[in-house]
Amino acid sequence: MKLHELKPDPGSRKKARRVGRGISAGQGKTAGRGTKGQKARPGGAKAPYFEGGQLPLVRRLPFKRGFTNIFRVEYQEVSIQSLAERFKSGAEVTPQALKEHRLIDDADKPVVILGGDAELKAKLNVSAHRFTKSARARIEGAGGKVNELKLAVTGARATVKLLPKAQRPKAEQ
Repeated sequence: MKLHELKPDPGSRKKARRVGRGISAGQGKTAGRGTKGQKARPGGAKAPYFEGGQLPLVRRLPFKRGFTNIFRVEYQEVSIQSLAERFKSGAEVTPQALKEHRLIDDADKPVVILGGDAELKAKLNVSAHRFTKSARARIEGAGGKVNELKLAVTGARATVKLLPKAQRPKAEQ
């Protein structure tokens, strides 16, 4: 085989459509562009997100990508180690008691008890909104009790997610 004998496979090369070459060609006169209008003119249409001069959606959205979850619950964290250091055996550990011992800032905000490597020898009755598996195991392993408090429903969560359908505002149903 020589260089001058090379040619493409049959059907791999297709002739370009020659538009605007008379009515008998099938794509004559307006060449499939319709009559008048922006897209019929040379230079064609604007960018894919052009919205007739109005500020395009892609420019109206914030530059930062992603979103902010309006249902996020911000917990105050308390470790088992700090409970072991501050509370004596048989003590009631509530969000109010944690605030008094300066382990949390606000007794009204949700509290999570975290496990960790610390050993818990004191028998405590702990009330919080959430417990990690290791924290629950350590408290119950020391002979204490775990009491999971119900989260207070506020803001968007109250209006959209957690209210029964009958109690939601009319627009949400």
